[in-house]
Amino acid sequence: MPLIELTTLDDARLRVFSSMTDSELRDPKQLVGLRLATGSEVSDEGLFIAESRNVIDRAMDAGLAPFALLTDKRWAPACEELFARIDATAPATPLFVVTHQQVFELTGYERTRGPLAAFHRPTLPDVATLLKDATRVAILEDVTNFTNIGAIFRSAAALGMDAVLVTPGCHDPFYRRANRVSMGTVFQVPWTRIGTERNWAEEGVPLLNQLGFTVAALALEDDSVTLQNEHIADAEKLALVLGTEGDGLAPSTIANCNYTVKIPMAHQVDSLNVAAASAVAFWEVRGQYL
Repeated sequence: MPLIELTTLDDARLRVFSSMTDSELRDPKQLVGLRLATGSEVSDEGLFIAESRNVIDRAMDAGLAPFALLTDKRWAPACEELFARIDATAPATPLFVVTHQQVFELTGYERTRGPLAAFHRPTLPDVATLLKDATRVAILEDVTNFTNIGAIFRSAAALGMDAVLVTPGCHDPFYRRANRVSMGTVFQVPWTRIGTERNWAEEGVPLLNQLGFTVAALALEDDSVTLQNEHIADAEKLALVLGTEGDGLAPSTIANCNYTVKIPMAHQVDSLNVAAASAVAFWEVRGQYL
């Protein structure tokens, strides 16, 4: 489809970039309204927004299908290859070109780091299917900072983790800021949700044990062991549980895990940011396998 240079912003397909929140982009009732307004097919799982050429390319590398693309005119010359790629693989995708002021009017973003694309969400696999061939896994318990989520996924990709599991209280890895901070690695590292209740560990840890995983909680407990402990370092299959910002892991999660581990620190520093801690832990348990 050729580039669509807009003079007005009344095309219904632009709703995904403006009037619809991330939650609405996943809400079944809102999706019905979007289908009716646009006459377009929309995944039953909903849509998400990706920002920047690099992130959009990685989403497409992962086989995800675009719904629409919006770009400031200033980004268009540098995105010709991206436009051609979308036109070749998903020719019905509208490619909207607008002014910088129109981007702001639509999105409220004073700055963008390249084009924005709405993608159809894939159906997430169940835990057993996702972990069929995995040996090193990260679990994010109730992590709610999108920057931290994106940074953890980037570390997971760089340091060879096989998958990431997120609990019911963890925010969405496909959210625009999370996928941008991750540099698109949220589309490279397989992930899904684990547990159906906020206290996910009561059902989730036994499931992981059944799948052959030793489950280790990263927490500052008196009985903690180091990541070099033989039960951790030599585990055939290992899942590391990382807690939310501030409060860390729930006591019930720590109680359900097989081991508690901590990262020794100097100068009376008692903890690291969860994203920093994840990078240290991933290196320790995975670096020897790279």
